[in-house]
Amino acid sequence: MRLVFAGTPDTALPSLRALLDSPRHEVAAVVTRPDAQSGRGRKMHPSPVAQLAEESGIEVLRPAKAADPEFLARLRAIGPDCCPVVAYGALLPQAALDIPPQGWINLHFSVLPAWRGAAPVQHAVLHGDDVTGASTFRIVKELDAGPVFGVLTERIRPDDTSGALLARLADAGAGLLLATLDGVEDGTLEARPQPADGVSLAPKITVEDARIAWATPAMRVDRLVRACAPAPGAWAEFRGQRIKIGSVRLAPDAGPLAPGQIAATRKAVLVGTGTHPVELGEVQPQGKRQMSAAEWGRGVRFADGETLV
Repeated sequence: MRLVFAGTPDTALPSLRALLDSPRHEVAAVVTRPDAQSGRGRKMHPSPVAQLAEESGIEVLRPAKAADPEFLARLRAIGPDCCPVVAYGALLPQAALDIPPQGWINLHFSVLPAWRGAAPVQHAVLHGDDVTGASTFRIVKELDAGPVFGVLTERIRPDDTSGALLARLADAGAGLLLATLDGVEDGTLEARPQPADGVSLAPKITVEDARIAWATPAMRVDRLVRACAPAPGAWAEFRGQRIKIGSVRLAPDAGPLAPGQIAATRKAVLVGTGTHPVELGEVQPQGKRQMSAAEWGRGVRFADGETLV
């Protein structure tokens, strides 16, 4: 089939590479978010998908909005049979959805109808799910509610961060997306409506959502930290400044500490929670590099009873 691929971050690259390598499909163009500022110099940079497309000699479309008349006209001129989507990051109007005869087929990183929305992997980790996965479905106007073509599942490991889990799903999901497009092309695959039961929502996790509430159980703190790694990053305040918490380890055998209370040795920094303490792993004080909690602790003179809040 003749395809226009829509995607933006690194997560979309395994799927784009799989389609570029497929002898059955032609990627005529990609749609991605406009160039954005990144890095210490805040310079404008193309998205990872745009970079790969340009390296492959493929046309790149960067509409500010997918409803822009110029974009819709160019998409009609390209004439895709289908538009596969992986983490594009913008809403698609009905005028765009109507252009390809086979529609827009999204690779979503959950087993639908669970975790519809922008952050399915983060919510799966945050809520302690044992299993997640990926689904391919035809995009409709309602959020992530279209009929499903295929599903894969993936076990969530006890130490999984959202970043690690998403990387595995992106790799496995590329094969699922390719198989879905193959089945759509040869007419052997039929999309089935999602069940009405089991719908859950996964809105974007904001920086404020990522603030650690130390009075919650240690398991909840661990899940929040892992769900927010690498972004937006779990955090707390120490002496009025923000400190990012990269990882924690449950420490049920440590002595009792009040929620947020710090106990430091030369080798570890413990913090109390609503149940039992956790040991901090990597931390990043405001305006400084990431370091081990032990290194941070050796550079700070903690007062008795001092806390993270």
